[in-house]
Amino acid sequence: MRIEPGTEVRKPAAVPKRRVLVVDDDVELCQLLSQYLAEEGFAVESVQSGLKGVERALSGEHSIVVLDVMLPEMKGFEVLRRVRAQSRMPVLMLTARGDDQDRILGLEMGADDYLPKPFNPRELSARIEAVLRRAQPDATSVRPGVSERIVLEDVELDKGARVARRDELPLDLTTVEFDLLEIFLKSAGSVLSREEMVPAVLGREFSPFDRSIDTHVSNLRRKLGPLPDGSERIKGVRGIGYLYVLSRGSHAGR
Repeated sequence: MRIEPGTEVRKPAAVPKRRVLVVDDDVELCQLLSQYLAEEGFAVESVQSGLKGVERALSGEHSIVVLDVMLPEMKGFEVLRRVRAQSRMPVLMLTARGDDQDRILGLEMGADDYLPKPFNPRELSARIEAVLRRAQPDATSVRPGVSERIVLEDVELDKGARVARRDELPLDLTTVEFDLLEIFLKSAGSVLSREEMVPAVLGREFSPFDRSIDTHVSNLRRKLGPLPDGSERIKGVRGIGYLYVLSRGSHAGR
């Protein structure tokens, strides 16, 4: 294309970088992650204490928090508890390899995902991408000004507004729990396998050794409570997955 002399050439607007807050007292690891994630298109801020982590996580300046369990001054679980009390900011926990208790506790307290140390930075980047995708509304399925609602008995889910209610009262769900509820309502009465649920909800390949989906289902089941008649709402199907119970004559409506 020919440009006339004197024409002002405007540079394309820069795409704002997604900001990652890393809370870890390992300075060397923070430097490594900052360098690697910057190459992947992220802007990284790192802090080395739990107290500072809470302050920065609640600043509203970041897209996601990568949070280590073992921190000075304040443990990662307490950081997560304080953040969750005020924010739905996506949080990915870093845990010691093989420490299932830390993993389960983090997920039960509202972490969106976890990654055991030591880890490959490429896997961390992929996990961050998956969590951020889940946290964003699906622009291809929800048009501006149009809400996709699913109603089944006493539960209502509004996908556009990312709001779920039971008996007209709002449910305090994490991003993963909201997405789980959506696929359960859409598949009510049919068994969902773990192999189906993990890629759909967690955005990664299924591994038989990764049971984090079970913890998320347990949390969702507890928050939903039983069906109006007192019976179990989400049933485990041994060796396969889970079933959202569909009462006789009921169907999901929109």
